Amino acid sequence: MIDPLQSGYGAPQGPETCQICGGDGRIDNSFGSVAKCPSCHGSGKRSRDTGFHDVTKTKPSHHLPTNRAGVVEKQTWPSTAQGGQLATEVRDAASLTADTKARLTREIIEHEGSHGLCTQTFLKKIRKQFRPAAR
Repeated sequence: MIDPLQSGYGAPQGPETCQICGGDGRIDNSFGSVAKCPSCHGSGKRSRDTGFHDVTKTKPSHHLPTNRAGVVEKQTWPSTAQGGQLATEVRDAASLTADTKARLTREIIEHEGSHGLCTQTFLKKIRKQFRPAAR
């Protein structure tokens, strides 16, 4: 019997062998590493290319809300009573520019954040910056 694949006439009866790996299903590189053929994925048979590869995410986990934390608003006013009183004094000081008032208020908020409260030394330091020196 004559094999139609060998003789060159007629349509091939079985699946074609992969043209990349020659039907072996693996590829060797010059360093001696062996890997599965990227074309046939190790089957040795030529894969049919339909031209469409569906990448739709259908897992339920893809439809869950994200685990990112929401945007946290920056604190604009001190949270402790002493810090609030000091910030009010800074805000009401007529001798300071708007930039200086904003900077001092930020310093008060940062100090509260790191220490938990406004220390007496810090209160004196801030008041010294906007009150006239006592003679």
